Amino acid sequence: MLDDDDFLPISALQHYIFCPRQCGLIHLEREWKENILTARGSIEHERVHDGYKEFRRGRRQLSGVTVRSRALQLQGQIDVLELELIDADGPDNLPSFGLKGCWDVYPVEFKHGEPKQSDCDRVQLCAQAICVEEMTRVPITTASLFYHRIRRREDVLLDEALRRKTTAAAEGFRAMFESGATPPPVYGRQCRSCSLIDICMPKKMARNATRYHQLLFTQQEVSD
Repeated sequence: MLDDDDFLPISALQHYIFCPRQCGLIHLEREWKENILTARGSIEHERVHDGYKEFRRGRRQLSGVTVRSRALQLQGQIDVLELELIDADGPDNLPSFGLKGCWDVYPVEFKHGEPKQSDCDRVQLCAQAICVEEMTRVPITTASLFYHRIRRREDVLLDEALRRKTTAAAEGFRAMFESGATPPPVYGRQCRSCSLIDICMPKKMARNATRYHQLLFTQQEVSD
C-alpha cells in the first residue's frame, strides 16, 4: 500500500531528462534560484492554474487537475485537461468527472520557451498522460505542449518509444532520489540557460573531478 509520501513529482522528470545534476540539486538538495526564464514560466503557469475552466457543448477544459500513477509512483498537476465528447449515447467513460457519454481525453502542458531538441518536455507530458490513463481507464494516444514564445502547440504522439523512455526516466529518478546522491556535473550548452549554474558550477566542478581522477591514477601507477 503506497502512502502519499511514496509518490514523487511528475515535474522532476523534465529536470531529470534535461540534466540529472539539476534534478538532484532541486529535488535532493532543495536548491533553487530564479532567472528571467523561470520567473516568466512561473507567472504563465499561475495564470493557467488560476481556476481556468471552459464549458461548452461537447467540450470541457479543466486546469490544475491533480493526477497520480501507482505504476510510476508519480503525482502532479496537469496544466489543462481537455475533454471532447465523441459519443453522447455511448458508455460513460468519465464518471469521476460527472460526465455522461463517451469522451476523448487530451492533456495540454504549457511551457514558457520553445520546442526543445531533447525529450524533457515530452517525457513530462507523457507521464501526465499515463497518470490520467491509469485513473480514468481511458486510452490517450496524443497530447500537446503549448509554447508561449511561439504561441503554438506541438502535438506529441504518445507512442511506445516515448512511453518506455518515460518509464525509464521515472525509474532513474526514483533510484537517484532513494540513493540521495546528486550526480556530478557534465558541462554542456544547456548549462547557459540553467538558473542553477552559479550553484552547480559545472565547469569548475568538472575540472576538479578531472584533476582528482588524474591524481588518483598517478598515485596508483606510483604504488604499482
